[in-house]
Amino acid sequence: MRKTIAVVFGTRPDTIKLAPLILELRKQRKCFRVITIATAQHRQMLDQVLDVFRITPDRDLNIMQPRQTLASITRSSIAKLDRVFAHTRPDLVLVQGDTTTTFVGSLAAFYRDIPVGHVEAGLRTNNKFHPFPEEINRRLTSCLADLHFAPTQAAKNALLRERCDPKSIFLTGNTVIDALKMSVRKTHRFSKPLLNSLATKGNRKLLITMHRRENWGDPMRNATRAIKRIALQYQDCDIIFPVHLNPQVRQAVYAILSGVRNVHLVEPLNYLDFVNLMAISHLIISDSGGIQEEGPSLGKPVLVLREVTERPEAVAHGTAKLVGLSEERIVRETVRLMSDSHAYRVMATATNPYGDGLASRRIVSVVKKYFGFTRTMMKEFRPRD
Repeated sequence: MRKTIAVVFGTRPDTIKLAPLILELRKQRKCFRVITIATAQHRQMLDQVLDVFRITPDRDLNIMQPRQTLASITRSSIAKLDRVFAHTRPDLVLVQGDTTTTFVGSLAAFYRDIPVGHVEAGLRTNNKFHPFPEEINRRLTSCLADLHFAPTQAAKNALLRERCDPKSIFLTGNTVIDALKMSVRKTHRFSKPLLNSLATKGNRKLLITMHRRENWGDPMRNATRAIKRIALQYQDCDIIFPVHLNPQVRQAVYAILSGVRNVHLVEPLNYLDFVNLMAISHLIISDSGGIQEEGPSLGKPVLVLREVTERPEAVAHGTAKLVGLSEERIVRETVRLMSDSHAYRVMATATNPYGDGLASRRIVSVVKKYFGFTRTMMKEFRPRD
C-alpha cells in the first residue's frame, strides 16, 4: 500500500534543498504519494525556485504578511499546517534545515502523531543566538524528528552527542549539491543584461551577499566599508552584490557602496542566475550558510562574514574561512587571496565535504526501508580525499 509523504517548505533555501528530493520521491510512484506544502513564509523568492524545478505546491498556505514577525509566522503556519495534516493524514512529514517553517512543520506533525524526517539534521554552532533564530529552530526540530538525515559526519556526531537514537541517523550528504549539479551550466544565459556583459569580460569577479539578522547595524556597515576598500584597491575587478530586500540591509549597503564604479548593486537573483554567477566568480564573500556548501562544490573560496558557523567542515577542509565582521580583517583576507595565487589555489582545490549529488537518492532509500518497501539502503556518504 502506498504511503503518503508530506514535504513542507517555506523559504528559498529550504525549497532549493527539498526540490531534488521531491523529484526523486515522485519517481517512486508505486511506493509513495507525495504532497507538497508551501507555507510561503517568503513569497517571491520561494516562487522563483518552484518555477526553476517545475514544482507546483499541492497546498499553498500563503502566510506571508507585510512586516511579519517570527511570532506571526509561527502562529499562522501552525494553525494552517494542522488543518492540512488533519485532512491529508500523511504517513511521514519531511522538513529541511532550520527555518521557522521547519520547526513549526515538525511540531504540527508531532501534535498529530505523524513521524518526522529532518533533512540537513545536526548542524550546530552551540550558540542559540548565532544564527538567530535558526540554531534554536534546528535544535527543536531534532527533538521532534524520527529520522535524521545528517549531511556530514560532524552533523551526525552532533546528533549522537545529543543522544539521538543511532539507528535513526543517516549520513546522506547535502541535497543542495544535488540541486547545484542539476542547475549549473556552462552555456547559461543570465536574465539580466548586466550579468551577461560581465560574464564575457575577462575581469575577476567577486560575489558578495549579506543578510543575517545578527549582522544588521554596525557589523554590516563594517563589512560594507571593507567591500568599498577592496573595490577601490582592485578597480580591474567587478564586484557583484545582489542586495537582500530587507530594508536594514539595503540601507547599510546603498549608503556606502552606491556610486562605486566597479561595484554592481543588483536586485536579488533567481536561483539559476545566482548559482551560475557563483560558478564564474573568482571569490565569494558572504554570511550565508548555504553558500558555504555550494562554494566548495564549485571550487570557489568562501570568506565567511560570521564569527561562528554551523558548517565547520568547510573551514576544517580549507574551502572556507571565518573572517568575522572586522573591516580590517575582511580587507586583509581578501587581499591575501587576490594577491597570493598559492593561497588561492589551496582553498579552491580543497576537498568538498558536503556531497556528491546523490543525497536525495540516499534519503529516498532510507524512507523506502523505513516503510518496508526494501530491505537495503544506499551506502552512506563519504567525502573523497
